[in-house]
Amino acid sequence: MADSGDTLATHTFKVQLGSIQVETVQEVSGLSMELDTIDIVQVNAQGKLIIRKLPGARKGGEVTITRGMDQASSFTTWIKQTFENGDVTAARQQLSIIFTDAKGGQDRTINLKNAWASKWEGPGLKAGDGSPATEKVTIVFEDIEFQ
Repeated sequence: MADSGDTLATHTFKVQLGSIQVETVQEVSGLSMELDTIDIVQVNAQGKLIIRKLPGARKGGEVTITRGMDQASSFTTWIKQTFENGDVTAARQQLSIIFTDAKGGQDRTINLKNAWASKWEGPGLKAGDGSPATEKVTIVFEDIEFQ
């Protein structure tokens, strides 16, 4: 495991879909999870108003993965389950974001449970442009687990 603060030096990570390693990931962005808040308003014995905030239901989250347009078929096949086949039930998978240390060892893992692709965005194409062709996939998930 990396020493305290070492993981801040560089962003090394890998993305895994079930047991399949997702190739050529350029960026993972927008990772967030949210809880509803519940306001409890009461009056105490002295007649003073008390407002307390409590955690409510957990909301699902979403993340966007940017990756190269390549021949990697496993991730693309998974995306097609929703967009071409409309089979969200079969598409629901665990997506893991695995942070790695300088030696490639696993440092920390975030598991996104019951994840499926909700949006696909193709590359912007311009004749003569030397930048790589990338795709963006927005993935929604129902629960998150930190390891």
